[in-house]
Amino acid sequence: MHRSLSFITLLLVAALIAACGGQQAGPQPTTAPAATTAPAQPTEADCPKPEVLCVGLVTDVGEIDDKSFNQSAWEGVQRAERELGAIVNYVETKDAKDYAANIGLFVEKGYDVIVTVGFALGEATIEAAKAHPEVKFIGVDQFQAEAVPNVAGLIFAEDKAGFLAGVLAAEMSKSNKIAAVLGTNLVPPVVAFKEGYENGAKYVKPDIQVISTYHPGGLDTAFTDPKWGADQAKLAIDQGADVIFGAGGKTGNGALIETAANKGVYCIGVDTDQWETVPEAHPCLISSAMKLITPGVFDLISKAKEGDFPSGNYVGEVGLAPFHDFDAQIPAEVKAKIAEIDKGLRDGSISTGYKP
Repeated sequence: MHRSLSFITLLLVAALIAACGGQQAGPQPTTAPAATTAPAQPTEADCPKPEVLCVGLVTDVGEIDDKSFNQSAWEGVQRAERELGAIVNYVETKDAKDYAANIGLFVEKGYDVIVTVGFALGEATIEAAKAHPEVKFIGVDQFQAEAVPNVAGLIFAEDKAGFLAGVLAAEMSKSNKIAAVLGTNLVPPVVAFKEGYENGAKYVKPDIQVISTYHPGGLDTAFTDPKWGADQAKLAIDQGADVIFGAGGKTGNGALIETAANKGVYCIGVDTDQWETVPEAHPCLISSAMKLITPGVFDLISKAKEGDFPSGNYVGEVGLAPFHDFDAQIPAEVKAKIAEIDKGLRDGSISTGYKP
């Protein structure tokens, strides 16, 4: 009799599990599982004591391990765990309508600092900050038109990073034709990368041809479409482009990986040093146009802990990543020219020509 009841109980449990569906495991934060299919509430133990700094991160639509934007921000949060003793966690956003709810999960659990990643979360971040002045918010890539005391917008001069990438691309091109495969133009930093890239290339080679293509989708798809990125890279290569700049999360990564399959064609990554994050692109990856997101996020978390948190816009550093295995292939005069232009961009004697 007991066996029959146990068997029936097991059947009922199995039916309930099947009805509810399972969640795929994502990259695991140190303290608690991350949400992967819907907002997952941080555990009660995540922020156990008032004296412990608790930092939560809400991704833009996409995964925490996107090898680009979300991942770089998360690495900054993880650094706070290692160096500041912070308790950290994240929530992956699968649908834009969940931005506010995902931010709210961390507010409800008493988190001290909430990092929101991407331009699209700007409005939800400001609304949450105004409603919860006791919480510090770091908005990555969120320009602050008006300062809110507990919000720091971590922004970057993407046009300068793009400009340097364009100089490198033009100097390394043999066909005098280069390309950029981009996320949506609904996001100002993407436009800045594109304009900087084109203007940098023309700064050193006025007659160079640049094929630039924005993803036609909205914020929900433009950065998570590697197949489209690969297709656009192939089209550009078929048209004679021999350097491809991929700037659009996983969409851009698709362009890099496609380029790597073509001999004699170079590629340039974006946001972070993609030599470390997209090894499939090693055969073509000569550098990356970097936004130093990881140290920028960490610096702002540190300031929050020290009681020196800024409001308004906080400008992070940009630059080109190392040339890695291609170092010997980059002529000394090209390296010198890039260094000279970089100095001019920093001191203001050279303009990228980009107008926000």
